[in-house]
Amino acid sequence: MPPKILAKVIRGDTVESAHRGHLIVINGSGETVVSIGDPKVVTFFRSASKPFQAIPCITSGAADAFNFSEEEIALACASHSGEQRHVRIAGLMLERIGLNEAHLHCGSHLPFYEKEAERMLRVGEYATQLHNNCSGKHAAMLAFAKHIEADISTYELLENPVQQKILQAISQFTETPVDEIRIAIDGCVAPNFALPLQVMATAFMNLIQPKKLDQRTQDASARIVSAMLNHPELIGGSERLDTMLMQAAEGKMISKVGADGVWLCAVLPSEKHPTGLAIALKIEDGDDKRARPVVAVEILRQLGILSADDLPDVSPMPIKNRRGDVVGRVEAITGL
Repeated sequence: MPPKILAKVIRGDTVESAHRGHLIVINGSGETVVSIGDPKVVTFFRSASKPFQAIPCITSGAADAFNFSEEEIALACASHSGEQRHVRIAGLMLERIGLNEAHLHCGSHLPFYEKEAERMLRVGEYATQLHNNCSGKHAAMLAFAKHIEADISTYELLENPVQQKILQAISQFTETPVDEIRIAIDGCVAPNFALPLQVMATAFMNLIQPKKLDQRTQDASARIVSAMLNHPELIGGSERLDTMLMQAAEGKMISKVGADGVWLCAVLPSEKHPTGLAIALKIEDGDDKRARPVVAVEILRQLGILSADDLPDVSPMPIKNRRGDVVGRVEAITGL
C-alpha cells in the first residue's frame, strides 16, 4: 500500500504542500483499530526504541546496584532537550557509576531547547556530551556495562555484550527473531533497529502489557512505564512533543518520538479502550516539526485520548510570517 496524505500545509486557502505517511493502531488483543498506508513498511525505530534499550539495565540489576532513581530511569528513556535539569541528572547517573562525561561516546550538540542553547551561546558555554539528547540512554548503557564487567570503552559497539543484550530485548518486545532485525548506526553512534511499523506497535503494547514476558522483564517494563508517566518533563522537555502529549493526557499514555518522523505511543487500558492501544506513525518524508505533531495530536483526539481543546497551537499548527502574523496552518486529515 502506498503512503497516504496525513497532513496538509495550507497558506491562505491554498494547499501549498502535503506530508504522506503510514499509521497503525492496535489494541491489546492484537486487533487493528486503524490502518493507513502500509503498516508493514520497514523503517528505523530511532529514539522510540529507548524504553527497550533501557530494559537490560534494569533486568540485569544494574539500575538497583547503582541506586538509580525513577527520574534517572526516565532519563534513560528520554530524548531530552538538554535543559539544565536534564544535564544535571545525566551527570548524577555517571557519578553513581564512578564515571564521567568523557566516558560517554554519544557526541555533543547544543540543547534542543532553543532558549538554553541561546543562553549558552551568549555566555560562551560549550555543549558537552551531557547536552546530547541521548546522554541518559548512554549513561544507562555504561551502568549496564560496568555491572556485567563488559568493556566500557566499546559499550556502543554491536559486538559488545551490552548491545547484544539490547538487541535481544528488541527481539523480545517486537516478537521478531534477531536475524530478521536490520541494524544500522543511530545519530548517537549506538546501533538502531529497522522493523515493520506494525511490529513497533506490538513492542509498545508489550511494554504496557508485558504478560507474555518473564517476570523480571514484566517488572522492568512496569518501572519504565511508571517513570515515563511520572516524569514526562524528562522524556522530552520544554516545547517537546512527548512531554506536551503526556502532560495533556494526564497519565493516560506514554509517548516516544524517534527521528525522521517516527512516533510511538501506548494508551493504558481504560473504560473506552479496555485492552489499551498502541500507535505507530511514520511520516514518509521524515518531517518532525510540522506533520508529526499535528497528526499525533489529531489521532489522539479522534481516539478520545485528548479533548478537542488540548494543544490547539499544535494541531492545527499556525504558520506565521517573519512578522509573526498567522498566514496559514498545518492540519491533519479528518476522519482518521
